[in-house]
Amino acid sequence: MAFCAKCGAATGGEFCSMCGAPTVEEATTTEVTVVEEPKADGAKDAQDNKVMGILSYIIFFIPLLTGDYKKSPFVKFHCNQGTVLAIFSIILSVGWSILAGILTITIVLIPIVLIVSGLLWLVPVIFMVLGIINVCNGKMEKLPLIGNYTIIK
Repeated sequence: MAFCAKCGAATGGEFCSMCGAPTVEEATTTEVTVVEEPKADGAKDAQDNKVMGILSYIIFFIPLLTGDYKKSPFVKFHCNQGTVLAIFSIILSVGWSILAGILTITIVLIPIVLIVSGLLWLVPVIFMVLGIINVCNGKMEKLPLIGNYTIIK
């Protein structure tokens, strides 16, 4: 179908029957422009700072020394979780060392103390792996049992 270039009326000939202007054929193809939606600030922050997030669990003080925790809420969250995990590991180590020292006075309990020691160290390792998985997925989820504490504000 043809349309008038001047008044836009639909017409069947080369010239408009209303105003006499030349007609234009209707476009047969439609041009589609795809606009990519920008990522949310949180998703971009998580994507840009995954390395520092992972370092927060392995060597928790690196993001503190570089100051990256001040620039990124994602790094700050995971740096806090990594610091809490480090403090938990120290408390666990000291507490278990004292208790194991007391329990090993009797020779009978030494094998039990050794088995429990090995199993007890799995807890911080599991928490660290969970934290790293959260970082890789771009999530800011708290660690189980110890994640509710905030040290870095």
